[in-house]
Amino acid sequence: MSEIVPKASAEMVTFQDRSVGPWKEAWRSFRKSKSALVGTAIVVFFILLAIFGPLLAPQGINDQNLSQRLLPPSSEFWFGTDDLGRDIFSRILHGTRISLSVGFLAVVMSAVVGSFFGIIAGYYGRWVDTIISRVFDIMLAFPSILLAIAVVSILGPSLSNALIAIAIINVPNFGRLIRSRVLTIKEEEYIHAAKAIGMKNSRILWRHILPNSTTPVIVQGTLAIATAILEAAALGFLGLGAEAPQPEWGKMLADARIFLLNAPWAMLFPGLAIMLTVIGFNLMGDGLRDALDPKMKN
Repeated sequence: MSEIVPKASAEMVTFQDRSVGPWKEAWRSFRKSKSALVGTAIVVFFILLAIFGPLLAPQGINDQNLSQRLLPPSSEFWFGTDDLGRDIFSRILHGTRISLSVGFLAVVMSAVVGSFFGIIAGYYGRWVDTIISRVFDIMLAFPSILLAIAVVSILGPSLSNALIAIAIINVPNFGRLIRSRVLTIKEEEYIHAAKAIGMKNSRILWRHILPNSTTPVIVQGTLAIATAILEAAALGFLGLGAEAPQPEWGKMLADARIFLLNAPWAMLFPGLAIMLTVIGFNLMGDGLRDALDPKMKN
């Protein structure tokens, strides 16, 4: 009897390990990464700020008082005031919603468009793959920020056009990623079996190819949000993104740069907001990559 119990326990443990789904296993791996948890906490914090921050702002974003211009941080103005006497803390809270919205929307747009063309190119191949891949190569030949500047210059400077430009320049990244994934998936036996029984290509793409290609999109999307926020801030800093008086972080940096020596806090706090947000998404993205990519597991 003493020898039967350990065998039963071992079989039970083996059965439990096998019963754990891939998403539960990924979550357990994700929780083991302290940096990923820190990044997630930062991201959740800024998401909560974007949702509830404007309700908690002590001042209006456009409330001007020239007698209180360029005041240092104090109990009344936690982050100080800008050159027009506006509360920097309130403007950063409102700017959180703008920056995160641009990041999320741009990535969703680029992921949808890039995934569509990537799946088409990888699955059908031949001249379709050649044309789409060459377009991606041409777009990737330009530095992303220069391509975004060119797109905004054509469409006109505005926050919505900056969002479109950021979405466009990120399409090739998702497209090439999905294409490489599809090239592997379409050679699997279950795909050949689906073709053998006469399943339509559209059904194969929707039921088999797309669901099995989402994992790299999730990881790339998380990392791309950080890049999109940086690109939106860069366009705003150059005067090609958000327009006054919108409290976008890049625009706030641009407006405060001439007061760097007299009022450094006017640039410090928007810069810290950008830095922390980007770090949070990068850390969370690295954790997701380690948890979802089988090649990264021991």
